[in-house]
Amino acid sequence: PAVTSPCKILKCNSEFWAATSGSHHLGTEEAPEFCTALRAYAHCTRRTARTCRGDLAYHSAVHGIDDLMVQHNCSKDGPTSQPRLRTLPPGDSQERSDSPEICHYEKSFHKHSAAPNYTHCGLFGDPHLRTFTDTFQTCKVQGAWPLIDNNYLNVQVTNTPVLPGSTATATSKLTIIFKSFQECVDQKVYQAEMDELPAAFADGSKNGGDKHGANSLKITEKVSGQHIEIQAKYIGTTIVVRQVGRYLTFAVRMPEEVVNAVEDRDSQGLYLCLRGCPLNQQIDFQTIRSAQATEGRTRRKGPSLPAPPEAFTYETATAKCREKLPVEDLYFQSCVFDLLTTGDVNFMLAAYYAFEDVKMLHSNKDKLHLYERTRDLAPGNTAPSGTAPTLWVALLCLSQCWLGLL
Repeated sequence: PAVTSPCKILKCNSEFWAATSGSHHLGTEEAPEFCTALRAYAHCTRRTARTCRGDLAYHSAVHGIDDLMVQHNCSKDGPTSQPRLRTLPPGDSQERSDSPEICHYEKSFHKHSAAPNYTHCGLFGDPHLRTFTDTFQTCKVQGAWPLIDNNYLNVQVTNTPVLPGSTATATSKLTIIFKSFQECVDQKVYQAEMDELPAAFADGSKNGGDKHGANSLKITEKVSGQHIEIQAKYIGTTIVVRQVGRYLTFAVRMPEEVVNAVEDRDSQGLYLCLRGCPLNQQIDFQTIRSAQATEGRTRRKGPSLPAPPEAFTYETATAKCREKLPVEDLYFQSCVFDLLTTGDVNFMLAAYYAFEDVKMLHSNKDKLHLYERTRDLAPGNTAPSGTAPTLWVALLCLSQCWLGLL
């Protein structure tokens, strides 16, 4: 099983604050409801106690619950109804539609100004990365890595092994930090991990806070537990996060001006969506596929590579991927690669949804499909588009050779 933190204290925190935001500032008539939510909070922490022994946030929450119980004269015995998101009263910042113009990126452009140029970045599967410059890479990047880091937001992913002893990794955790911006939004943090795809920020809110333009940052749940969308209109940005199977996918549409908004240009190359994975973290999956074919002939002598799952052969993986991805571009090739290395059909769905997100978010519909190489030839360089026909001839030869070996 993939390595991930089973401690669910963030979920407990989010549920409690979502249920009680504003109530402890009201009169004494709110005390019973607050105590009920507090007992539910305590019950949630007890359920996750065994897996949170070394977690500082957990211990802080436990002590905080005890203090709040005393402050509000709450009994530890009593109803513990499930927390629910509060109903916002009229005039709440989440309902405001009169946000200042500065909080709407597209409206801030004057009619005579050129329309902003939008870019796209996506991460899915083993993982496969499509950068803001439409470079496509397959990477190792195990552990925590920055996807985006600019003046407006930070995005970090954690990738963990899919199978013991395998180099295949997938995204098990995602953290997005929206930085406070003028009169538009307060700082907000969104966190998701395997089997936990919240439809709210970590503090339980669904918008940018108490500022006048708070509605310019909103979370919308498209499919419960599977698909959320975050609209950050004040920076013209749309983010899509999905859980497919056990793992997460990420896609973003962002103006070039926002992408390049960094104070320290020297540190700009540190994040994956802009510069791609470091060369030593990139994988050319065509080469790996050829090695797996050779491995099949020599397995009796002792394998030098981890044996891939036997659920798919190249032929069955190709047929399966073609069901959802009829065009044999790099999304299709990524699907085949992931089925061979993991044996998990959910990776086929991850590639499919990643391409669906590209169709929704990419501004240039002529660049939806990619056929370039999956590994840079040199740092900062990609194969020219003219190499595509030659590459596909090589791929065809590789596939035929492999089929002959099976």
